[in-house]
Amino acid sequence: QLQLVESGGGLVQSGGSLRLSCAASALTFDSYAIAWFRQAPGKEREGVSCISSSGGSTNYADSVKGRFTISRDNAKNAVYLQMNSLKPEDTAVYYCAAYLLTTTCLMMRFDSISSWGQGTQVTVSS
Repeated sequence: QLQLVESGGGLVQSGGSLRLSCAASALTFDSYAIAWFRQAPGKEREGVSCISSSGGSTNYADSVKGRFTISRDNAKNAVYLQMNSLKPEDTAVYYCAAYLLTTTCLMMRFDSISSWGQGTQVTVSS
């Protein structure tokens, strides 16, 4: 089973940037589509972005389109989330998740997730 570890979270001012990383420990990493989710206090977990196993397909939640960019480096077993123009409403714990099915990842559905990371806190101050 793929193990995922997120890093790169922190405190940033509104308008600032952060780059999150999701590191995986498996030789089969390039078989998995990877998504980023986030959960703010008192709110449900929501999908942010997904990237297919090859990196050729991506999808974004409307709330982050044009501000966030997902990418991956299969040689390094890593997926990244570049977050620009951050807003206070982006404050949340961010999680990465691994899918064997690209279709469900691109729809950012909760079924078919094979692994979750432990999360990294992102706090955006106004």
